[in-house]
Amino acid sequence: MNVKNIGLLFLTVLTLFACDDTTNTLGIGMLPSTDTLSVHTDIYNVTTESVLADSLGEGGVYAKTSTGYVGRFTDPKFGYYESSFLTELNCTENFTFPEVYKYNEATKTGSGTMAGDTVTAIQLVVYYNSWFGDSLNACRMSVYELDQKLEKNRYTNIKPENYYNRFNPEALLGRKAYTAYDTSVPDSVRNETDIYGNALYYPNVTFPLDKELGNKILRKNRENPEYFKNSDIFIDSIFKGVYVKSDYGDGTVLYIDRVDLQMQFRFHYVDSLGVALKKKDGTLDENGQPADSLYYSMATVFASTKEVIQANQFMNSNIMDNIVKEEKGWTYLKSPAGIFTEATIPYDKIAEEHPNDTLNAVKITFTNYAQDSKNNFDMEAPSNVLLLRKSELKTFFEENKTNDNITSFIASHNNSGTNQYTFNNIARLVTTCIGEMQNAEKEAMQAGEQWDKEKWMEENPDWNKILLIPVTITYDSSNSTSPTITGIQHDLKPGYAKLKGGKEGESLQIEVTYTRFSEERNNK
Repeated sequence: MNVKNIGLLFLTVLTLFACDDTTNTLGIGMLPSTDTLSVHTDIYNVTTESVLADSLGEGGVYAKTSTGYVGRFTDPKFGYYESSFLTELNCTENFTFPEVYKYNEATKTGSGTMAGDTVTAIQLVVYYNSWFGDSLNACRMSVYELDQKLEKNRYTNIKPENYYNRFNPEALLGRKAYTAYDTSVPDSVRNETDIYGNALYYPNVTFPLDKELGNKILRKNRENPEYFKNSDIFIDSIFKGVYVKSDYGDGTVLYIDRVDLQMQFRFHYVDSLGVALKKKDGTLDENGQPADSLYYSMATVFASTKEVIQANQFMNSNIMDNIVKEEKGWTYLKSPAGIFTEATIPYDKIAEEHPNDTLNAVKITFTNYAQDSKNNFDMEAPSNVLLLRKSELKTFFEENKTNDNITSFIASHNNSGTNQYTFNNIARLVTTCIGEMQNAEKEAMQAGEQWDKEKWMEENPDWNKILLIPVTITYDSSNSTSPTITGIQHDLKPGYAKLKGGKEGESLQIEVTYTRFSEERNNK
């Protein structure tokens, strides 16, 4: 009877033994007397080290996100990091501006509502709801118009200077001083809500712009409506986007939700026939006739959305280079786009010592040292981490994958007790990687070649390496009892953890639980 391939079934049987000692022969009686099953656990050391995110793959991290990050923050340990972002603005399909008001004397009806074919005001509004750091820190934000179309490069080492001319004074759209918490806004405005209890105030930094920019876009829309057919054509032909950065202040990073280009126009009040209404107060126009009743309205015309490209840039201090090179007695996790922990798993040793065993569970735990809170704005340990094969780093994030519990796993930080990230069972990762090596050996033998394991491992240097990466996780909350993970992205908020391990520190270990048959054990 071949039972080696159903070791997991027997592990379940063994679990039943602990529940009821009267069934200790359940299932085993069907096996030959020499084929009794036993469960064992072996411990293996794991080597870890810190690696810079910039040193992996494309450089920086892949950050496909609709959140923009703006600001600078200096940490006593890791030094400064700066964040800025570039974004396109979306144009709805076949967009047109409102029509200019016209009166038809023959039909005594009117059409259109705009009073004059001009923009009365234009502004760019940067909206945010949250931030990291000092809410009252004095900062200054600058906004530039792009002169080159953004590529679909969402890595955080993007170079903004490739997309705008910083030496051209006309590229600067606006500059504004701000604090994250605007003390000039009265509580009556800040706390105002609609009839449903939704907040009406939305924190923002607003840049009044030159009206000529608005009138230029308006004229293009009148003369070349085909340029506004969709966002791609609009971006290519009319407005390529903006670069938003902080050029003064240290200690605050804003999390930007949206960027709106808003325009204000003057409109006629009209009746049911579209005819302009007259003022009731007796005001006369320049011709001595009753003046038209007019109003002004500001509206969002174009905005940053998920349909267009947005790219964040993060620049970290060179201090982190020294940390990675010099601190070998532990490892770090540092976000955003900072430091990962790399671990080398002894797959070859596990395979050598368990050629005929069934691996039931492989557990690995990363423990972080307690973090002192000496400053008002200390970074906390990342809430969630991803354990991922190093060789899959690029495709995992670019293809928006989620954990498959084969070569990618997630764990949450236990900050209330053990200060650990625990992965209770990565057995499928271990068997997958061992299988790769075994398949390579078979292929070599079938080709009549001598198998050289050491050479194969040199040619596949990432075969036995995994990365521990800070991430944010999004869920489909429609099922409240068992929400489904819909996205895993790099954590772009400030955070860090100092982990036990390192090349010269306390060894990390993995626990390998396996089943073995006594006949094999005795013959080994």
